[in-house]
Amino acid sequence: MQEQGRNSFEIEGVLTEVGQMRYTPGGVPVMAGRIEHRSRQTEAGVPRNVELELQVVAVGEKAKLLAVARLGSAARISGFLAAKSLRSRAPVLHIDTIEFLEGMNHGIQASSQA
Repeated sequence: MQEQGRNSFEIEGVLTEVGQMRYTPGGVPVMAGRIEHRSRQTEAGVPRNVELELQVVAVGEKAKLLAVARLGSAARISGFLAAKSLRSRAPVLHIDTIEFLEGMNHGIQASSQA
């Protein structure tokens, strides 16, 4: 048996894709989507613009929540990373929590260590 290691991830961004609801053979809902993140980070004392898209997947009640999300909605998502499949080792964020950030400031965020 493998030891349990730390695997937690949190990101803020905009939902750019929400797929079709599907169900496991046991009837558990599963929903896939994508989140786009843009921010300004500091690396080695130098400001850097960061832009990425990440595939997300929600299972159970979280899938139902993701299913009603509007494209373009700002969200903070946390969960763990896992490989997409046995053949594709690309990371997918498995959602533990999703918080919709409507009405908040969602511009490029700067580190407080500017």
